[in-house]
Amino acid sequence: MDEQQERHVVTLKDVAAASGVSISTVSRVLDDRTRPSRSSTAEKVRRIADELGYRRNMFASGLRRGATGTIGVLVPRLTDHVMALMFEAIERTARARGSFAVVATCGDDPAEERRATETLLDRNVDGLILATARLDDMLPASLRDRGVPHSLVLRTDGVSPSALGDDEAGGYFAARHLVDLGHREIAVITGPWFTSSARDRLAGARRALAEGGIELPDGRVLSTGYGIESGHIAGRSLLDGAASRPTAIFAANDNLAIGVVAAASAAGLTVGRDLSVVGYNDIPLAAMLPVPLTSVRTAFDQIAASALDLLGAPGGITRALPTLIPRASTAALGR
Repeated sequence: MDEQQERHVVTLKDVAAASGVSISTVSRVLDDRTRPSRSSTAEKVRRIADELGYRRNMFASGLRRGATGTIGVLVPRLTDHVMALMFEAIERTARARGSFAVVATCGDDPAEERRATETLLDRNVDGLILATARLDDMLPASLRDRGVPHSLVLRTDGVSPSALGDDEAGGYFAARHLVDLGHREIAVITGPWFTSSARDRLAGARRALAEGGIELPDGRVLSTGYGIESGHIAGRSLLDGAASRPTAIFAANDNLAIGVVAAASAAGLTVGRDLSVVGYNDIPLAAMLPVPLTSVRTAFDQIAASALDLLGAPGGITRALPTLIPRASTAALGR
C-alpha cells in the first residue's frame, strides 16, 4: 500500500475525540456558513482541527442539506475585462459567504448559452448567475419555469431577478459631462442593441443632451459589439469626415472607447485636445492609457452582493449607482 493510500482522512469524529466534545459541537463550530463562535471551546476545536489537518467535505455536507455550496456563473467570455471583473467580484463575495463560484463561457450564441447552463446544472450548482441576458433571450424564462434559482447581472430581461448598475444614470453622467464641457457635436457608440445596458446608457445620454438643447441625429448613434475592434471601426466611421466629425464621443464601454482612441490617433487627432472621449465601467487599464480615459465606474462588488442576495427571489431589480471618473481624455471645447 502506497503512502497516499495509507494517509488517514481526518473526520469530524477524529476532531471531536481529540477535543473532548461531541461530534455535533465540532460540526457547529466548523460550519463556515455561520458566524464563528469566539468561545474557548470553539477556539480549541478550530486549533485541533488545523493541527489534525481536517478539511470540510463540502460535497457530503451539501448532500445532507440539499446543496453543494457552489454557484454557477455564466459569462459571454473572460477575455472581456468587464466580464472578468464581474466574475471575480461574484467569486470574492461568494467565498466570503462560504460558497464557491465556478464559471462557464458561451460567447453571444444562445445555443451555447443553453448548453453551458445545462453543464453547470449537471454539476449540481445551488443557483446560477447569468451575465449573458438578451432582451429576446428565452433562457431566463426557462429557468423561471423550472424553478431554478438564478439572477441576472449587468443586463436584464426585465422579469428575472437582476442586479445591475444604473445604466441610465451612467449614460446621463457621461453625456452631461461632455455638455458641461461645452461640446455640442456629440456622438454615442452603444453596445449590442439586444442588451439592456446598451439601451439604458443611450437613453441616459439622450436625456442629458436633451436638457442641453442638443440634438442627437441617427447618424451620430452607432450600435456595435462591445470589443475594441468594434470601437475602432465605429470611431473611424465617425471621424473620417473632417467637416462633420463630432468633437466628443461617449462610448458605452471602455473597450469601445479604447478603439475610438486608436481611430482618433490614426486620423491625426489628439484625444483630450481635438476630441473628448468618455468610456464606461472604468476597467483598470482606463487610468493607465497614455491619455488616461474618463470613464463611468461600475460598482461590481455591490452588484455581485445583490446578485447573490437575489438567488431564489421571485423577481426584482436592484441598481447600483455608478460614478463618473474624469480624466485627461475629456476637456473643455476649444481648450
